[in-house]
Amino acid sequence: PSDRVMNLRQVFVSLLMFGVAGLLLFMYLQAWIEGQHTGTVGFWFFLCVCVFWGGGVQFVCAKPTVSSVNRVVGWVGERAPKTYCPLFPVKSALVYIDSRQEMAISGSRHWQGKADPFGAVAVSLVSRLSDQQKISEPPLSQFREVYLPLALRPLNKTLVKGDEWKDVGSTQEKRRSFLYEFCQKYNSRKKLRTHLVHMVSRIYVEDRHKVLYCEVPKAGCSNWKRVLMVLNGLATSTHNISHDDVHYGKHLRKLDSYDLKGIYTRLNTYTKTIFVRDPLERLVSAFRDKFEHPNSYYHPVFGKAIIKKYRHNADEEALKTGSGVKFKEFIQYLLDSHRPVGMDIHWEQVSKLCYPCLINYDFIGKFETLEEDANYFLQLVGAPAELKFPKFKDRHSSDERTSAEVVRQYLKELSKEERQLTYDFYYLDYLMFNYTSPIV
Repeated sequence: PSDRVMNLRQVFVSLLMFGVAGLLLFMYLQAWIEGQHTGTVGFWFFLCVCVFWGGGVQFVCAKPTVSSVNRVVGWVGERAPKTYCPLFPVKSALVYIDSRQEMAISGSRHWQGKADPFGAVAVSLVSRLSDQQKISEPPLSQFREVYLPLALRPLNKTLVKGDEWKDVGSTQEKRRSFLYEFCQKYNSRKKLRTHLVHMVSRIYVEDRHKVLYCEVPKAGCSNWKRVLMVLNGLATSTHNISHDDVHYGKHLRKLDSYDLKGIYTRLNTYTKTIFVRDPLERLVSAFRDKFEHPNSYYHPVFGKAIIKKYRHNADEEALKTGSGVKFKEFIQYLLDSHRPVGMDIHWEQVSKLCYPCLINYDFIGKFETLEEDANYFLQLVGAPAELKFPKFKDRHSSDERTSAEVVRQYLKELSKEERQLTYDFYYLDYLMFNYTSPIV
């Protein structure tokens, strides 16, 4: 009986090996065909096989050639009988910057747009493979780095007309220098790590004028997307674009929709901009917009969960609708390490939305000087002379704008400890964009 069990095991392993070999060969041929059209196969496509035994996992990775396919399968076969599985082509990456400001990209697995279920994979994405690299090197010994140096790239001001922009330009250089110096100090103390595709998921692309815009909600983002639509030829005027078209029309493409080569090329050649706002003003503005006006998403999704956890003796109507969330309850949710519902981009820290110490932004605008910063930027990228940044408020136009005084009124609802903790929550945003600390 034991011989029969061994024979059955060997037959199973052999069939599994042939299946893996066939799948790997199919993946290679598929990548080769795609590479003929895109020219990107050498940039990102790697083949991996994972081997499981005794609770452990081994990953074997190689550049997809016929010899490497045979070599990977042979490596697995030498260690049979084991259970192993094919890993799909690498299409996303993990990025970090260490104290030397070097960006390394290592892979996670995606296939046909779906995340592979086995978790992170230890495989390098290499943009510049050495000609001397040998396939006989140990499978996991080849870790390569892609360099996106954090260096101040001078702005091209040749398209700026008129002396009236001199002060705006000077202010811009100071902001850029301040952020650059801050990130150098910050990175020397702490390694930042994130998935590349996630890192660029808030960045909108405008290819005609080579612009990358990182969306920071409640800092003029709706009107900025209107401007990008006009620049891209999708509309003739910012005034003709509705709120729903801006936010739900899917007219603009995001950087994470490109392959890694497309992402890398645009990050290094396009003009990258970010517009920020005083963190507590942005927070209060988000609260007023989402919880003080009827909202078919934020009330049932966030409001109900917030009221249920933080309001004692909540009435049935509030629990049912999620309407009427108080600012103090909202702050309790924000500061809770065990939130009943996750974070949202409207009050997420800018440092986690746009990664200003990982992406070297060329232009830093501020909501406090939105109009002049935006119009200066439009000149820098060669926008049509008639295109100006819109002044109108996107929604709730009759409401008073959220100012420092409005923020002070809301902060009165909080205890001194809650005010301090709220400031601490946005401490990094205050530092990197040189905002004055509020009196808490």
